[in-house]
Amino acid sequence: MIFRQMLYADLGCASYFLGDGGEAAVVDPRWEIEGYLELAAAEGVRIAHVLDTHQHADHVSGRERLAAATGAVSYAPADPASGADANGDAVLGGDDEIAIGGLRLRAWATPGHRPEHLAIVVTDLSRGEDPWMVLSGDSLLVGALARPDLASEAPDGARDLYHSLASLWLLGDHVELWPGHVGGSLCGGSELSGKTSSTIGFERRHNRMLEAAEARFVEELARDLPPRPPNVDHVVSLNRSRRPAAPEQPRKLDAEQLSAELADGGRVIDGRSPDAFDGGHIRGAINLPPGRSQGTRAGWVLSPQDRLLVVDEDLERARSLTARLHAVGLWNVRGLVAAAPAEWLRSGLELGEGSSWDLATLSQKLAGREALLIDVRERDEWLRGHLDGSLSVPLSRLLDVGIASVGDGPVAVACAGGMRAAFAASVIRRAVDSEVVRVVRGGVGDLPRYGISLTVGE
Repeated sequence: MIFRQMLYADLGCASYFLGDGGEAAVVDPRWEIEGYLELAAAEGVRIAHVLDTHQHADHVSGRERLAAATGAVSYAPADPASGADANGDAVLGGDDEIAIGGLRLRAWATPGHRPEHLAIVVTDLSRGEDPWMVLSGDSLLVGALARPDLASEAPDGARDLYHSLASLWLLGDHVELWPGHVGGSLCGGSELSGKTSSTIGFERRHNRMLEAAEARFVEELARDLPPRPPNVDHVVSLNRSRRPAAPEQPRKLDAEQLSAELADGGRVIDGRSPDAFDGGHIRGAINLPPGRSQGTRAGWVLSPQDRLLVVDEDLERARSLTARLHAVGLWNVRGLVAAAPAEWLRSGLELGEGSSWDLATLSQKLAGREALLIDVRERDEWLRGHLDGSLSVPLSRLLDVGIASVGDGPVAVACAGGMRAAFAASVIRRAVDSEVVRVVRGGVGDLPRYGISLTVGE
């Protein structure tokens, strides 16, 4: 038996490669399919089946691309209303089974996160007829449960999930749990663990929500949900559309072509480090620094219709950032640009610069009431400790910040460590006339060390 969990750190997604008898199946493939092709070649197996546990809402699936590249059968989860998929994929419904050598992959209906959601129960007949593991998709996660509001009213989704989880207990406490999302995903709450596997029994015993009766379970799961990402419907439509062809690959732009694209409404996404960005960037650019969650952050402030121009130190890094944008449905990337501020200036492009404060400077400014603090951490972080009088603006609300919100003085943008602040500051600069600085080498939680008190709770 071949079993590999393949993580996509940028979005906190997990996919699975299973093989036996010269064939393999891939479950919940990511948009970039090269890793699956390389693994199949290394293991000497043919990818024969490609399936999704549900129509993903946070990322574009690689199912159709991988099926087109390998000749594999592409399985869509059955629409529970019609029992079929309208777009012509092979249909996988509850209790359907796929055989791969001595492996059996059984679809297990687990609605809640979405109505069509399936878990995949894996049995290795060479070991026995009992289920060995379950690929739980976005139903039961490690330390958390999937959000129930992306395809249904939240109470309805939560009620369905309660009964789906009860059905998973029937598999037995010994069964290994391999989820579709790990820490960093939009599809789980703040309790989502960075650990990438568990067992049914451990989660059943140690997830506090699973001890609740149905009414309390529904009430708590449907309460205080994070904001719904704006590109959810667009991503789901791409995943339903059976479009294996990739978006058009963007071309490298010289300064003259860049100027033309900017004149035509292009928006610059600059993937360089915050320090490099501050040293000189195309005015109005958004800084999307290297690290996790680039795609997620972009999805909060960009739309699929935006004409995007990706800037980075070299073209390979620009292509890597482009792939992360493609994975969240931002396919309208018009060109790649190698960073060259001096050349941009000679070409007549308007440049901007950024600035930053360390925590000592920020503390002095706050003590003297010389700056407004915009805190871009999430609500649960805010509740654990925030500065009275600061403005809470999680990344999902960045587009709400306007001139009326900030007044006339300097604005300091802070998070927990500095990377979210760099992104947020570049977005906020586009909307306000005030000086906007990012806070570096630490964040709001570190302010008490500089004599600034924080408030816990509301």
